[in-house]
Amino acid sequence: MPKFEYRGKTLEEIKGMGLEEFRKLVNSRQRRSLKRGFREAQKKLLESIRKDRTKFHRLKCRDLIIIPELIGVKLGIYNGKEYLQLGIRPEMIGHRLGEFVPTRKIVKHSAPGFGATRSSKYIPLK
Repeated sequence: MPKFEYRGKTLEEIKGMGLEEFRKLVNSRQRRSLKRGFREAQKKLLESIRKDRTKFHRLKCRDLIIIPELIGVKLGIYNGKEYLQLGIRPEMIGHRLGEFVPTRKIVKHSAPGFGATRSSKYIPLK
């Protein structure tokens, strides 16, 4: 099994980095967001994760960038209706949490329901 690498760095090297060093590895949009700092809700979430990594954390911060200290944490991310469970894996580093929890479901259409059309008023006896 090949070892995980992100931009030429191993997972152990990335986990040992500070936020400033990690920021240099990500794309410009994420780099700019990390440079501006975390919002209050994001800071609160990161503090609670640092206290207890095994706890299931529920959050609505879909725009939080996945940083190395989040790897291995179970999160419940809000999709607009419910909290969907997501386990953070190393491949997710540098992406936002909302990218992995879709807000829309796939619509599967079938036959029209009763009363949907004029022809559906006819109900066979058999």
